[in-house]
Amino acid sequence: MPAAVRPRLLLGKVYRTRDLARFSKNPSRMAKRLVAEGDLRPLAHGIFVRPQETKFGQAPPSREELMRAYLKGGRFVFSGPEQWNALSLGSTAMFASQLVYNESRSGEVTLGGRQFVLRRVAFPPNPTAEYFAVDLLKNHRQAGVSVGRIGNELARSVAEGRLSAGELRRNANRYGTKASARVVEHAIAAATGTT
Repeated sequence: MPAAVRPRLLLGKVYRTRDLARFSKNPSRMAKRLVAEGDLRPLAHGIFVRPQETKFGQAPPSREELMRAYLKGGRFVFSGPEQWNALSLGSTAMFASQLVYNESRSGEVTLGGRQFVLRRVAFPPNPTAEYFAVDLLKNHRQAGVSVGRIGNELARSVAEGRLSAGELRRNANRYGTKASARVVEHAIAAATGTT
């Protein structure tokens, strides 16, 4: 009887059962075998990681790897407090879940012990600080900061050259609400003295 195929799986990479189809006609059975042998560790139904050992134990897969596998290679971007707080627009929020914008799914999912909130929304291919500023405006309640405070800080950021007025306006018109576009216009007018 021939030896079982031992696929070359990359350390720290996240795989779906279907990814194993190139090594076996029965990828489900192969996944079970690889889990039993310790080559894969299950993260969620049909999603596995090739564990990477460190001196502190098994390293968790990156959030990018988790989302890449879960969303089957579809586009996504992480948003939320990490991006909003870095803008210095008044937000100091913290979330237990990671906010993920994508093109295919909405809902909550736990992968490898981490919680993700997925939202199917439009987002640019390469989000800028101006995009995340508009995103903060749309999510100001979740972030625990008032629209007025964000507007004042936006005006200051535009006046100091930390945010581009043109890019801010483009993002507000493309990805924001009418209310957030108005706040952006008022902030730009205040920053440029055209009120």
